[in-house]
Amino acid sequence: MSFWTDAAEATRNVATEDDFEAAACRLVNEQVLYAADRGSKVVYGLIRDFERDFRRALDPLGYVVRVNSQLRYACAIPKHAKVSSVSVEQTLLALVLRKIFDEETRSGHHDENGEVACDLVTLEVKYKQTTGGRELATGGKLRELMRWMRRWGIARVSDEEDEPFGHDVDQPYAVVIRPGITEVLGEAALARIALFTNPHAGVDAVDDDAAAAAQEGGAV
Repeated sequence: MSFWTDAAEATRNVATEDDFEAAACRLVNEQVLYAADRGSKVVYGLIRDFERDFRRALDPLGYVVRVNSQLRYACAIPKHAKVSSVSVEQTLLALVLRKIFDEETRSGHHDENGEVACDLVTLEVKYKQTTGGRELATGGKLRELMRWMRRWGIARVSDEEDEPFGHDVDQPYAVVIRPGITEVLGEAALARIALFTNPHAGVDAVDDDAAAAAQEGGAV
């Protein structure tokens, strides 16, 4: 009898043991799963309904499983910091997105899924303000950074299906910040933002602290 036998039987074999194993693997690999995403609704429902089983399965592997049934997402956050090759640019963008998300959410500027839209002009301004004047990447480099944000489950770019967000003809897309960012980038990483807005902090100090944030954040 495998770990998932009882769980599968509880679904009257609608979900198999392989389905549970695949859901656990996806949760670890994608870090945050959103029910609203294509191909994720069923997997999210399985994790939500059997949250205790997924917690028991992933705890020995060093992951904390959390489910937000209101905003319909599930996440698996590493308990321990890990060595990573995350760049300063990746870390800074993630932290700036977290800052924007908090500000907009407090103002009620989010949709029913808890997502916050940010156009590229606003993102550039906020990035400069938060990082002491650094330039935000553009074009293909920004797209590449956004692929990492999506990989970590904290943000994505808008597409044709995001009609409520929309975007100007001069902007190819908007950045959509996802609610799981509060789980992935917790209070320890969030506290690092204060240094980036300190005009007396040198470039080396900021880079070192960004690296530290990368080690503390669940995504990086």
